[in-house]
Amino acid sequence: MRISGRFAGMLAGAALTLAAGSAFAEEPMKLKIGTEGAYPPFNSIAADGSLIGFDIDIANALCAQMKAQCEIVTQDWDGMIPALQAGKFDAIVASMSITEERKKQISFTNKYYVTPLSVVALKDSSLSTTDPAAYSGKTVGAQASTTQATYADEVYGKAGAEAKLYPSQDEAMADLANGRLDAVVADKFVLVDWMDKTGKDCCKMVGDIEGTNAPAGIGVRQADNELREKLNAAIDAIVADGTYGKIVQKYFTFDIYGG
Repeated sequence: MRISGRFAGMLAGAALTLAAGSAFAEEPMKLKIGTEGAYPPFNSIAADGSLIGFDIDIANALCAQMKAQCEIVTQDWDGMIPALQAGKFDAIVASMSITEERKKQISFTNKYYVTPLSVVALKDSSLSTTDPAAYSGKTVGAQASTTQATYADEVYGKAGAEAKLYPSQDEAMADLANGRLDAVVADKFVLVDWMDKTGKDCCKMVGDIEGTNAPAGIGVRQADNELREKLNAAIDAIVADGTYGKIVQKYFTFDIYGG
C-alpha cells in the first residue's frame, strides 16, 4: 500500500512524539542526599574516600526501591538544615532525630530507626548511674546541635556539670579517651559501636538514659510533600521485603527499628 508524503510525515511526527513521551516517562528521579560522614557506624568516610555506614546503605536501598539516581554528599552537621533549605541537596539521611524544634524548619519522613541516649565514662570513674545529680562537678561532652547536646546542657548542666560541646562526635570521643572529659552523652548505638572498636580499654558504658528514646527520620524541605511520601513508601517497602533487616545485621546484633 502506498501512502502520501503528507500522511507519511504525520505518522513519522506522531512516532517521534510517542518516543519522546516514552523517554520522558522513563526518566528516573534524580536526588542529592546530604549526610555528615563523621558519625560511625551510621555514616563515615573510608580510607579510600568513599562514604560508608548504615545511613549510606539505607539511602542507597531507598534510591534503588524508588528507581532514583542518587548522589550522596557530605555536609558539616551544624550546617545540615540550612544546606537543605538552600537547595544544596534534597534530603538528609544522617541519623537526624525527629524533634518538634526541627519540624519548625523541615519535614521528616517516618522513622527508620529509634535510639535512646546513653552515657559512657572513663573506666576508672566512680560514675555508675545516669542520674544527673551524680554529674555535679563533672565535665560531660556531646556533639553540638544535637538532642544529646540539649540534654547535656539542660539536664546535666543544671545539675552542676559542665557541658562541653564539639563539632563532631569523633572529637567528643577523642577527648573522652584522652581523659579531658569525665563522660560523653550520645546515641546508644554510636556509643556501643565505639566501645566495641575503640573505647573498651579506656572507658565503660554507664547506661541508657530513661525516657530518651527518639526516632530518626529523613529530612526534606517542608514543601516537598511528594518526595516525603515516596520516601515513606520506600521505607515501608524495604522493611517489608527484608532489605532493611539485612542492612541492620551488617552493623548491629540487635533490633534498632523498634527502639
